[in-house]
Amino acid sequence: MSVTNQPSKAVLLDIYRIATLIKQADDRFIELIKAGQIASPYYSPRGQELIPAAISVNLKPTDYVVTTYRGIHDQLAKGIPLKPFVAELLGRATGTCKGKGGPMHITHVASGLPVTTGIVGAGLPIANGLAWAAQLKGTDQVTVVNFGDGASNIGAFHEALNLAAVWKLPVIFVCQNNRYAEHTHYTLGTGAATIADRGLAYGIPGVEVDGNDAVAMWQVASTAIARARAGEGPTLIEANTFRFRGHLLGDDSHYIPKEEMAEAVAADPLPRFRQWLIEQGHATDGQLADIEATNVAAFEEAVQFGLSSPYPDVSELDKDVVAEGAQA
Repeated sequence: MSVTNQPSKAVLLDIYRIATLIKQADDRFIELIKAGQIASPYYSPRGQELIPAAISVNLKPTDYVVTTYRGIHDQLAKGIPLKPFVAELLGRATGTCKGKGGPMHITHVASGLPVTTGIVGAGLPIANGLAWAAQLKGTDQVTVVNFGDGASNIGAFHEALNLAAVWKLPVIFVCQNNRYAEHTHYTLGTGAATIADRGLAYGIPGVEVDGNDAVAMWQVASTAIARARAGEGPTLIEANTFRFRGHLLGDDSHYIPKEEMAEAVAADPLPRFRQWLIEQGHATDGQLADIEATNVAAFEEAVQFGLSSPYPDVSELDKDVVAEGAQA
């Protein structure tokens, strides 16, 4: 796979804007939960921000992204409007799913994010369906589906890759390998040396990349997306990364060796990318600070919108469950 192309300065700054927004959103959500303003399960993507940020800048608004319950980074990167996004996580009627989906089921079709699934591995065949629809319609839409390393051991992973390869579907399978499937280290549950190796079995490119390297991640994503858009079929990307917080909020990560966690946190990709942008002359400290401040202001406005929005009415309980007029 050729990865000689380079992102422009504008693209690099957009990657930084998105990645920083994800971190800021994560920090703020945790603050709200600890303050008792949100009563909800929460799955932090901290440490994995650069992966969807570098992918999303290669996508069109009409392209699709499918993600999992640990997916606020993928959702924000795809461009879901902040106010309904935050309101949904707060369980408010103004949310993307009227407050009835919550963090496990964020959906915003208009932004190209038609589904977030709470079932491990379930997003891959759904992504195939979206890619197949685009193929049948003759559009140039592509679908990106995100999942963890644990999902690569689910039957749906293998079935989806096989079918996508047979039909040359315009889909990009992105395994965000953060080394732990819930509480289980990669080596205790997966026999393959890498997830990327599994692409060979289905006759599609399998690419391993440092998901904490913004430029490398952008290059691999750019190539895979262009390949899918040109009708050349799917790509399996394994983006190696690490999660800094537990499987869910409240998990103390006791199963991760302290030295492993310390090493990962010390190599935090976001401040490292920030420093690189400055050193390479792509931006000044002040310019990046302005991006950060703009993000904070926009996100806080969305938080206040969500907190001031009403909860769903009890009459909503039996709506959006089955098609209108159908028997449950």
